[in-house]
Formats: sequence, C-alpha cells, structure tokens
Amino acid sequence: MKKHTAQNIARVILGTGLIIAGIGHLTFVRKEFQAQVPDWVPLKKDDTVVASGIVEIAMGASLVFAPRKYRPAVGILAASLFVAVFPGNISQYVNKRNGFGLDTDEKRFMRLFFQPVLIYWALKSTQKKAIKL
Repeated sequence: MKKHTAQNIARVILGTGLIIAGIGHLTFVRKEFQAQVPDWVPLKKDDTVVASGIVEIAMGASLVFAPRKYRPAVGILAASLFVAVFPGNISQYVNKRNGFGLDTDEKRFMRLFFQPVLIYWALKSTQKKAIKL
C-alpha cells in the first residue's frame, strides 16, 4: 500500500472516530463523558461535554473533508485538541471516576498512554513530510 493511501485511510478513520465520539457527547454517552470533566473547569459538566462534542464533530469533519493543502494545519489542531482534553483523562484517573468501562485505577492509568498515540496519529496522518518525534 502506498504511503499516501495509508495516510489517507488513517486520517479518515481518525476523523470518523472523532465525529462518532462527538455525536456520543451529545447523545448516547453524554454521562460517561461527564466523568472526564475536571472539577476546576468553570462550566457545568454537561455544558462542557456538549461544547467539546461540537468541537469534536467539527474537528472530525475537518480531518475527513479538508482540502489537501489545509490538512497539515488541521492535523496540528487535532493534535492540540488531544493535548487539551488530556487533563480530563488525568482527572478521571486521579479522582477515580468510572466511565467507558474504566472502572479500576489500572484501566484509568492505562488510558493515559493512549492520548500520545492519538496525538501522533493526528500529526502523522496529515503531514506532508515525515515528522520526527
């Protein structure tokens, strides 16, 4: 498989995943996402979940549909989104909040290691040149 084809498949899968997650924020897993909202966020947990769901849908659509020349910028924005929500994952771990089947300290801790994978995925699937990380 050509690098360009694999990169496009990875980008579309990530974008589709973000769209589905964003829809989940607004509908079927809204309560689960509230477990990840840190207590220090100044908005109501539900408002935070709804706002982040809208952002995820927009980001996912951008990953899927952005013209080629804008993909590197969209990838950086997507990676930034994954960095921005990481405190929520830490909060879920520190405060021992169950959500998405993460009902033990071990599971919540292991989830923390998935965020760098998402960051790398967002960058690698959208950049024109190789990224050295």
